[in-house]
Amino acid sequence: MTDAEPRRSWLLPPGAEPVAWALIIGRALRAFCDGYVAVLLPAYLLALGLGTWEVGVLSTATLLGSALATLAVGAWGHRLAQRLLLPTAALLMVVTGLGFTGFSSFWPLLLVAFVGTLNPGAGDVSVFLPLEHARLAAAAQGESRTALFARYTFLGALCAALGSLAAALPDLVAGAGIDRLTALRGMFLVYAGVGLGIWWLYRRLPQPTREAPPPTPERLGPSRPIVLRLAALFAVDAFAGGLVVNALLALWLFERFGLGLAAAGHFFFWAGLATAFSQLAAPWVARRIGLVNTMVLTHLPSNLLLILAALAPSLGLALTLLILRALLSQMDVPTRSAFVMAVVTPPERAAAASLTVVPRSLAAAVSPALGGALFAAGWLATPLVAAGALKIAYDLALWWGFRQVPVR
Repeated sequence: MTDAEPRRSWLLPPGAEPVAWALIIGRALRAFCDGYVAVLLPAYLLALGLGTWEVGVLSTATLLGSALATLAVGAWGHRLAQRLLLPTAALLMVVTGLGFTGFSSFWPLLLVAFVGTLNPGAGDVSVFLPLEHARLAAAAQGESRTALFARYTFLGALCAALGSLAAALPDLVAGAGIDRLTALRGMFLVYAGVGLGIWWLYRRLPQPTREAPPPTPERLGPSRPIVLRLAALFAVDAFAGGLVVNALLALWLFERFGLGLAAAGHFFFWAGLATAFSQLAAPWVARRIGLVNTMVLTHLPSNLLLILAALAPSLGLALTLLILRALLSQMDVPTRSAFVMAVVTPPERAAAASLTVVPRSLAAAVSPALGGALFAAGWLATPLVAAGALKIAYDLALWWGFRQVPVR
């Protein structure tokens, strides 16, 4: 790291290249916007006169478009100039914010949601993710790379939690005499402005060097049966998760308890903090009880808490149960990835990662529309109960099928 960049060193672990600084800052900015958009999206669509079903369909469109864009980048991204991909994604973020600011009817918004970068959930699902991961992986080696990804992930989760607090701004400025719908549109204009800042940040990235040609991916061999079983189970879990993405969970709080934007923002802030710090604890727990036990024994109670929250008679009890769920529900994320890599041979790891991630993305994209339809039918508790029940079935099947599988 050069003397001209001393202020960046606190973000980067020893041995990481300075280029990673811009990637971490870009992730933090995007996460902040994702944090408030997930809360504001249902409120904005309802303010435009759309219904709960349309909220679900638009959430499905965002996830499906992101999944297909990620597949496209994996299949054809190597044919394009690498220095152009991240700035182009940032410009797409600008277009997304401007589209949601300017359009008011369902079909144009649906198109923008499909091709754009909005994220209705807690995790990062946009086309930025594989592009940033590829550059981060090249910016460090060994333990430094692991530490770099940890800082990238943790800072993203922390900024997403802070972004949730910004969801209160439209109601605050509306109280000062500004029209609420105008204030909601303004937040999407801010989203576009942040995208412009990320474009400026990423257009300055150097062209990645290629010291060696990319290795030819290995097909699955002896690990194929176990990876296919894992992919099927992960798809069930992802489908269930799509029923309770943050946008739909916020919609449930609005419809079930009449919660305001400011209160919803505070809830998602604390839930986001709980999620961020629980992921830091996951490796510590896994070292003591094993990967599968960590995945199941933290996930199972979190899903019971989700079902109880769906049936809670009061807002205070529901929010308490959901915060407790947030402390446990994402501890399986890092352990899941580690488990997949630990049960296959090293040459099969790239293929195993692809085969388990892609079905998850597609399955998660389908269910928000179903959740919105159930809300529209008046069955407000059903998506949460169904999500919890499906996830419990996933947990039990995972434990029964993989508790004795040896890891490498």
